[in-house]
Amino acid sequence: MDLSLRHVSTLLTLAGFGVVLMHASAQARPRSGVASEAPVKAVFARVIDAVAPAPAPEPVLVWEGRDVDGDGAEDFVNPTGETVREHDGYGFGHYGASRDGGEREHAGIDFVAEAGQEVVAPISGYVTKIGHAYDDAPELRYVEITNPALRHSARVLYVRPSVKVGQAVRLGAPIGKAATLQDRYPGITDHVHLEIMRRGAKVDPGKVLALRESSAQG
Repeated sequence: MDLSLRHVSTLLTLAGFGVVLMHASAQARPRSGVASEAPVKAVFARVIDAVAPAPAPEPVLVWEGRDVDGDGAEDFVNPTGETVREHDGYGFGHYGASRDGGEREHAGIDFVAEAGQEVVAPISGYVTKIGHAYDDAPELRYVEITNPALRHSARVLYVRPSVKVGQAVRLGAPIGKAATLQDRYPGITDHVHLEIMRRGAKVDPGKVLALRESSAQG
């Protein structure tokens, strides 16, 4: 009979536990000659644990940024690390979602954020502008970062900036804290709005940031 190494290992394991089982049964047998079931069940449980295949690691979803300059490293990161805003009383948060009753389309992606959490630079480069998302809401500001080498820029709205215009920032470095939107949009899911521009034209951030399935855990 042709046995693989795995089969031989399994048989040896079973044989070894068989000896342990017989020993446990003998030790558990009282003077009346009737064996106790508890030690026997414990040994059987150990046998099952030994020969049962280990469960496969569950895949996890991770954000990956596109490598546009071909150096083997990602050039974009998710500014909050969270998911895209799902539908609430103000619509969806994905690129191209309907706005103003269909009058226009959403020009970026809304990434869920908890008010006060750290927001990071979605691209490396220089802070080229800091402004207000709305003229009548001085607390809702944005940070714009430009990378001339990549010919891309990114604008992150609804933050309290911790950087200044002209400052160099690296990919994933803190640029501020997320602001709450509850005063302006009661009940909305708090988020930051990310816009990506290539040579000045807005593009879908989902083309440079995507959720990928990974087998790595932790």
